[in-house]
Amino acid sequence: MTEKVAIVTGASSGIGAAIASTFAAAGFKVIAAGRDKDRTKLVSDSHLNISEWIGDITTSAACNALVANTLDLYDRLDVLVNCAGIWFSASAEETTDEKWRKTIAINLDAVFYLSRAAIPHLRKTRGVILNISSEWGLVGGEEAAAYCASKGGVVLLTKAMAKDHAREGIRINSICPADVDTPMLIDDAKQRGVDESTALEQANSLSPTGRVTAASEVAELALYLSSNSAAQITGAAIPIDGSNTA
Repeated sequence: MTEKVAIVTGASSGIGAAIASTFAAAGFKVIAAGRDKDRTKLVSDSHLNISEWIGDITTSAACNALVANTLDLYDRLDVLVNCAGIWFSASAEETTDEKWRKTIAINLDAVFYLSRAAIPHLRKTRGVILNISSEWGLVGGEEAAAYCASKGGVVLLTKAMAKDHAREGIRINSICPADVDTPMLIDDAKQRGVDESTALEQANSLSPTGRVTAASEVAELALYLSSNSAAQITGAAIPIDGSNTA
């Protein structure tokens, strides 16, 4: 049986690292793409099925290189998981040009560039694209203008691409988590002047279920959406948010 191959961006920590590990444990060959060499290597060292790729995916050239590298290694691509993301806490008025461009470049441009590069190869394998959006890609959030714009763009880009490629057998979905227990949650807290333990308590209290989502739960959903059991699911924006957006 041919081993399936997945690219996972943002794989150096958090949701991306959890997805890379979960896919590797399920038998995928995984290219873990990240900007931080040391942290990404820790992920790749955790499983024989994971190889790291270090680079900045905010340019089309880099995204083309990542896909080409994967094809050079394994001669196929079955799943692309676009998980790289950043967050700045700021209203539109407070958002600088630099923060706006950086947020859009990482959260949205990279999704487009990598999807465009991957689609010709996913067509051959009837593969899958999974884009990690956010509950704030479905509804607005306070002090998050650039982030909401980028994640809302991911949701509609996902739906548009799903329409374009459904008849080719390529399934394309977005996953929209609420707060997840990851370094990004702590980074957000630091931007707001809140310590780590207080941040987690606050996030838990705001969830209707009384807790934030675990990165492993997002990873298991991603694995399911990549499986044949999800063959009829495409163009969906799936919340994993304890009913926050219900």
